[in-house]
Amino acid sequence: MKLKEDLNPMLLLLFHLMVWIYTVITFLPSYLLSWVSRPDGNFYGSEEERAKRAKARSVLGQPEGPYRAVSSMKKLVTSLHPGVDTLDKMFEYAAMRFPHRDCLGTREVISEEDERQSNGKVFKKVILGEYRWLSYKDTLTAASHLGSGLAALGQRPKTNIAIFCETRAEWIIAAQACFTYNFPLVTIYSTLGGPAIAHGLNETQVTHIITSRELLETRLKAILTDVPRLQHIIVVDNAPTAWPGYPRGISIHNMAAVQKLGARHENATRERKTPLPSDIAVIMYTSGSTGIPKGVMISHSNIIAGITGMAERIPNLCEEDTYIGYLPLAHVLELSAELVCVSHGCRIGYSSPQTLADQEIMDRIYKNVMTKVEEMNCVQRTLFILAYNYKLEQLAKGYSTPLCDRLVFRKVRSLLGGRTRVLLSGGAPLSAATQRFMNVCFCCPVGQGYGLTETCGAGTISELWDYSTGRVGGPLVCCEIKLKDWVEGGYHSTDKPYPRGEILIGGPNVTMGYYKKDAKNQEDFFVDENGQRWFSTGDIGEFQEDGCLKIIDRKKDLVKLQAGEYVSLGKVEAMLKNCPLIDNICAYANSDETYVIGFVVPNQKHLLALVDQYGIRGSWEELCNSKAVEELVLRVITEAALAAQLERFEIPRKIRLSPEPWTPETGLVTDAFKLKRKELKTHYQDDIERMYGGK
Repeated sequence: MKLKEDLNPMLLLLFHLMVWIYTVITFLPSYLLSWVSRPDGNFYGSEEERAKRAKARSVLGQPEGPYRAVSSMKKLVTSLHPGVDTLDKMFEYAAMRFPHRDCLGTREVISEEDERQSNGKVFKKVILGEYRWLSYKDTLTAASHLGSGLAALGQRPKTNIAIFCETRAEWIIAAQACFTYNFPLVTIYSTLGGPAIAHGLNETQVTHIITSRELLETRLKAILTDVPRLQHIIVVDNAPTAWPGYPRGISIHNMAAVQKLGARHENATRERKTPLPSDIAVIMYTSGSTGIPKGVMISHSNIIAGITGMAERIPNLCEEDTYIGYLPLAHVLELSAELVCVSHGCRIGYSSPQTLADQEIMDRIYKNVMTKVEEMNCVQRTLFILAYNYKLEQLAKGYSTPLCDRLVFRKVRSLLGGRTRVLLSGGAPLSAATQRFMNVCFCCPVGQGYGLTETCGAGTISELWDYSTGRVGGPLVCCEIKLKDWVEGGYHSTDKPYPRGEILIGGPNVTMGYYKKDAKNQEDFFVDENGQRWFSTGDIGEFQEDGCLKIIDRKKDLVKLQAGEYVSLGKVEAMLKNCPLIDNICAYANSDETYVIGFVVPNQKHLLALVDQYGIRGSWEELCNSKAVEELVLRVITEAALAAQLERFEIPRKIRLSPEPWTPETGLVTDAFKLKRKELKTHYQDDIERMYGGK
């Protein structure tokens, strides 16, 4: 989407003249460099030509599939290296190849201070120092000693152990310790409420848990009496060493002390029971967006296959790369991404989400930078808009724009350090406008992916030279995808111009099922005549002519209105999130009613600017509770919905503005910031009755 050009004709002419001269001078070298020799002696063309090539094909030639990546039509790929079929072998292989390379880095916390925001809220501002790095060799030693120490504390192979901890280096060290000693690792989101935490710990019958001091004191301590089997708590922090006030029968250890115990000769030399590829590596509890969290059983071979598929889509991944780790490691996407990095000798630097939340969430970056563009003076804004639109045109042709990158976008790129090579987005769809913006301003490709916990996060990832938007790429080399007709929703594999249906993912990355949920396993998983496992995702997709998948709907988000129209709530939300006035939105519809309503978290800056135009005054809470402001926002939302070509019956007719943002701490969204529809419905029940009652 181009930015609006409202420019002086002379400036426009001058810019295009400069661009024409630059293009003529650089055309021949860029044309020659765009042809890169392949190992097989053939040649790739320009990025535009590569992007147009088929990514996947139907194995049987049928519109429903199954579809496979063109490079794995004959056989799905299961591992990165021959014989490296478990996670302990993978880390040992990496430590052997890159023993002295940096592996895990932690920034020293110099100080923390409270910072008051303009809305009166107080946030902790963290002042950080330099990174301190552990080598691959030292990381492997730390993990081996921890695993040995846990065994000395009574942890047995094939017996579950839990981790309830923030994303940090110690998380990966603990995970690797468990993989090495064949302790199935139960992962639980650090933002879940007490009952959900207790449910996971009791269902898996853990006796040992690894956690942090903060989470022990703020979350775990209150529910310890509800988890009677728990005997040992390992705290990753070094201090304190004494823990008064905890129930009898529970021993609390510092991680360093357990590692010291494991380093003792009699423990370190004890024979360990190594895992088989079919053994459970992780029992990963989902974030609970649709109810009580479910534990997904993931084997070593599942994870190895999943990260093999992901790694293939990131060209030139090597030990020179650095990955920034800050998303929850209890989420399959972050865990898989970090294991991909470990398998290639990359280094992982951990940062606090508090230091990234305002600048590195893609949709927020887009809105913030575009707001700054509006505040530029005339000359700066003119140059930015011209360069932006010019680069969009060049990207569509498969060409780079080094002059614009250096002169115009360098400052924006510096928000992420200035050296970003690849950005990957998953967990929720990235809007077309945001994806294009990231492509242009950060001067690097933005890959979109699709996967689920039940498929080890693996399903599809777009090729990095594919600059199309709204799609999630073709199937990874580790899996295949079929489309199943969903008659009720009106989706069929025979639809034109593209086949559509429920997405089924099959392959070695499809997990073992839900822990102690046999009925649900029968419903969501199945094994075909060839012995391959499949997972029914509940998402609706279409395969386009080049083999790329596009997610177009979700079965659970579909609501039938009283008059018979079907409304996809997810689609409505995705379209309206592009509106600058909206930070978050939840569409809601009742089948007994004739229209859609919505709960909206407004963008403070844009809402204040809007009400100022109409002379409306009040505190932030007063504005969000104002009927007049609701009507103003609804008018803007309606205009945005019509511009996005939503049907009239899909557009929210009434809304409720929320003065509070939805965060995992509020319980209204998951750790991955997916909407918890059930909790949102309960939270806004009075407003639902008001909006449907005509009050």
